[in-house]
Amino acid sequence: MEFKKHILDNGLTIIGEIIPSAQSAAIGFFTKTGSRDETPEVSGVSHFLEHMMFKGTDDLSALEVNEAFDRIGANFNAFTSEENTVYYAAVLPEYMPDVTRLWSKLMRPSLRDDDFNIEKNVIKEEIAMYQDLPQLDVMDKAKALHFASHPCGNSVLGTTESIDSLTAEQMRTYFANRYEPSNIVAACCGNLDFDQVCDIISENCGSWQSQNAARNISFSTGTLESRRDTKDSLVREHICLMSPMVSMQDDRRFAGSLLGMIIGDDTGSRLFWALVDSAMAEVACSQFESMDGVGAMYSYIRCNPDKAKEVMDIAGNVFAALVEKGVSEQELQTAKNKVLSAITIKNELPMGRLVGLGFNWVYLNEYKSMADNVAAVKAITVQDVNALIKEFDPSRFTMYSLGPKNGDNGQ
Repeated sequence: MEFKKHILDNGLTIIGEIIPSAQSAAIGFFTKTGSRDETPEVSGVSHFLEHMMFKGTDDLSALEVNEAFDRIGANFNAFTSEENTVYYAAVLPEYMPDVTRLWSKLMRPSLRDDDFNIEKNVIKEEIAMYQDLPQLDVMDKAKALHFASHPCGNSVLGTTESIDSLTAEQMRTYFANRYEPSNIVAACCGNLDFDQVCDIISENCGSWQSQNAARNISFSTGTLESRRDTKDSLVREHICLMSPMVSMQDDRRFAGSLLGMIIGDDTGSRLFWALVDSAMAEVACSQFESMDGVGAMYSYIRCNPDKAKEVMDIAGNVFAALVEKGVSEQELQTAKNKVLSAITIKNELPMGRLVGLGFNWVYLNEYKSMADNVAAVKAITVQDVNALIKEFDPSRFTMYSLGPKNGDNGQ
């Protein structure tokens, strides 16, 4: 592997990990913008904008865009989070110039009024679909409860009301402010000619004007509040627990990832043995998420509403035992093996490697090879994990639950 970097005069950064032995190549445009960068007046605009990027440019219609991707057999898509909007594609090496040129052009979309008005209905349908998926709905509302006024509590999708009131001109203004070159990293990985990629991006993106797309960053300990809502259509209790954790900029994020595995991996974790294996809950899992200047540990539990209180008593005991006794060497080694397997398997393909490559630069402004990440995980000790438990105390959490009206709220 060889790492290369090039920065255009306008501030757009291009990074590449060249792997001559790879059988494919991948590219992604990582834009440092998401729901945390929105105001209430434009809630959901980042995700809406992601959809609009596929509607074409002044020279390309939506049909022509899809035909162009289809012609080269690209595996392409995009996603929006609280903090980033990422556009990517994986192709055979010979089509890397074509897909680079296509994405470079699409990063300056036309944002036509007609497309905007049609896509509004698509976004509202997506919001309705998510509201029919209680696991996703409960996570979204738990974030809002946990973060409160902190911008990481903003909904990625927005609401039906915010999307209804959003105008095309507001979207264009948001795009001009956030999609400026110094706020974008173009990352590529695999069997590719880096100089050729740089030339194509420079040709299509070098004239973009720079602006200031600063983001306010602050930590949040969370509200540690509890709330339960009801929904007539539900027959199960859906519970989300959130506690504060380290940020993406904190080296302890590797210990946080291992702690999340120990608490709530979907096989062989403490929550699994206490709740799923004992048939008290259908699902009980945890995941650590490190973000820009802030982090959180999420736990999701689905169970019979009548058992919710007992389930929460057991979950509380699991967290209390962690705080009191910490984790064992065997637990940590098992978690390491799982994380290391996941890292290795994911990074065997350029497309799997791309997201980690891009995010390391977006958040840390540095290159981390797969070997670097493997070494960082292996270096974590029991003392590291137990110190994290003592500092952040996962037994103190924000709790949001969603269930039927006649259920036990578990609190």
